[in-house]
Amino acid sequence: MIEEQASQVKPFSLKTFAIRPAICYKISLLFMGLRVEEFDYPLPKELIAQYPERDRSASRLLVFHKETGAIEHRVFRDVPAYFRDGDVLVLNDTKVIPARVAARKSTGGKLDILLTERIDGRHWFCLIRNAGRSRAMEASVDGIAVSLRRDEGAWVAEFTDDVEEILRVHGRMPLPHYIRRDDNGSNGADFERYQTVYAAQPGSIAAPTAGLHFTEALLEDLRARGVAIVKVTLHIGLGTFRLIRSEQAEEHHMDEEHYIIPDQTRDFLMHAKRGGRRLIAVGTTSVRVLESAFGPDGDRICEGNTSLFIYPGYRFRMVDALITNFHLPRSTPLLLAAAFAGRENLLACYREAIERNYRFYSYGDAMLLA
Repeated sequence: MIEEQASQVKPFSLKTFAIRPAICYKISLLFMGLRVEEFDYPLPKELIAQYPERDRSASRLLVFHKETGAIEHRVFRDVPAYFRDGDVLVLNDTKVIPARVAARKSTGGKLDILLTERIDGRHWFCLIRNAGRSRAMEASVDGIAVSLRRDEGAWVAEFTDDVEEILRVHGRMPLPHYIRRDDNGSNGADFERYQTVYAAQPGSIAAPTAGLHFTEALLEDLRARGVAIVKVTLHIGLGTFRLIRSEQAEEHHMDEEHYIIPDQTRDFLMHAKRGGRRLIAVGTTSVRVLESAFGPDGDRICEGNTSLFIYPGYRFRMVDALITNFHLPRSTPLLLAAAFAGRENLLACYREAIERNYRFYSYGDAMLLA
């Protein structure tokens, strides 16, 4: 009798219980972890923006409403309509340095050097294109000597002259690899446009691109609506733009990046959050500053290094809405945005943006996730 009853029992299946896809996805995370391949998507190359819009605020804006799932299509200059009196806008005021220089090896070959992190006045960690298998080499930047050597897998550049002066004269803006132009990084317009209008603290090797859409006039409009604007700093390095190479997101480790929140800003943010005011972060780097500094135990570490990697399953403590750009597949900013909006929601927004020919990546269009 027992055997007969057992034979009538259907095998366990998620379909048996008609569980919604989002719940199935969360259950799979518990047993299989977060597969990075779930954050891949096809993108036509022609949608990768090679130049910025002439008017910063003329970029398109996709608005996703988390509570209803509704999507709107606007222009970025319309973004103040989604703010209300008492909101707090959080900007990352880091400034991009012209960290890419062309060099020539003593043997005559050309090198492309990207300075990634300052060690001291004359020594920098760097990435080198066309280095081959060499472990050490001598080179020059327009006659200025630089010694290059591998140190535990990382390249170190030692300059004979002041690096800041070298970059001022010979540096190019470190545009990302997917911007493919003959004048890549040396176009005078990039020195202005690959920089936010509120950039103040030099130290980044990539722009906080969500902030590129703001103009001074747009910021003044927000202030007139009763929006408080505060600034934090996170110097963008390899941590933000290094793609995830592991199969499971949990196995990825982000490089540390330095952040600062002024004491007065820290106190204001805590008071605003306790008062129920919305915190709207501009860019994933601003999110990481807030979520790194204001820990789950109430601690407030307002200057330090963070390697915080935010991916689906993360519970946000500080951020209530996010302005961001469209990000590369398998990238840490994409996973952060997915953690905020929900993976299925975010990828649905991306599909609609592709269908409507939005412009993607650093010089592309923007999203408001609210």
